[in-house]
Amino acid sequence: MRTRRTLLISVSASALVATAATGGLAVVATASPAPTATGTIEVSTAAELKSALAGASPGDTIHLADGTYTGNFKTSTAASSGSRITLTGSSKAVLTAGGGYGLHLNGASYWTVKGITVTGGQKGIMIDSAKSVVVDTVTVHGLDMEGVHFRKSSTDGVIKGSRIYDTGNDGRGMGEGVYVGSAGGVSDKSDNVQILNNTIGPDVGGEAIDLKEGTTGGKVTGNTFDGKGLTGNNYDDSWIDVKGNNYVIENNTGKNTTNNGYETHSQQSGWGCGTVFRGNRSTLSGATGDKQLAINVTNFSGSCRTTVYASNTVTGGKGLTNITVTP
Repeated sequence: MRTRRTLLISVSASALVATAATGGLAVVATASPAPTATGTIEVSTAAELKSALAGASPGDTIHLADGTYTGNFKTSTAASSGSRITLTGSSKAVLTAGGGYGLHLNGASYWTVKGITVTGGQKGIMIDSAKSVVVDTVTVHGLDMEGVHFRKSSTDGVIKGSRIYDTGNDGRGMGEGVYVGSAGGVSDKSDNVQILNNTIGPDVGGEAIDLKEGTTGGKVTGNTFDGKGLTGNNYDDSWIDVKGNNYVIENNTGKNTTNNGYETHSQQSGWGCGTVFRGNRSTLSGATGDKQLAINVTNFSGSCRTTVYASNTVTGGKGLTNITVTP
């Protein structure tokens, strides 16, 4: 009589366990995510997502099935300009954190995050020391503090086509929709960040967009702002606060604000300069509307200029701006 034997074979490339027995071979999949032949890693659980983020390689796509992914998710793997890493799913693929960062890209240059929802944490998507990160058509909401933050000299980033609302729920006025740079110095060179065609608000506790001193050369265009829910804490009383240099703010639409629509400030000497405002449409109706400006420039001189074009328009409030308008 022959002795029956069972053999377990680990196949790392496909994360399968094969069971060989007398009379045949049975193959059983484990819980680990498996890349397909095209480099797409399909995941459907929080454990699989953490594994995929840790093990991703340039050129990979991590695809999230619809569902809830509970935890704090992070990666420090960098891709390259010619071989990006993509994390993608529908808006029904929801990263839900109980605090901390929902998704942290720490040194993870050349990533694209597309389609998913991030909610429930202290901060939504945090991008640190990472070049050319693209955040595309995501939904970010239900946070204690800011929604999406480009920080620690994260240059050439893009956030586009996304929706951010219901932030700043801890009441400290730290609920900016999109935050670029760091406060308190000029060492954070998160330069050339583009903020394009997003919907930010309502119930965003800070500014829709805060552009910090030390950052340069970004572009804010085609966005829609609803300031309903601004707390007014820490002077959070406008849709955009520009403290960096040489930004272009154009073709945005805003309504509901506790003070002005757009503001520039010089928090550090030589900063808050060179901003261009063009084609923005502001609605300043409300109980305090007779005191508001669409564009309030707090520091204007020969060495620190701001340009406000006549293509900007305003309804309600005190007027368009407090400086001479350029035809």
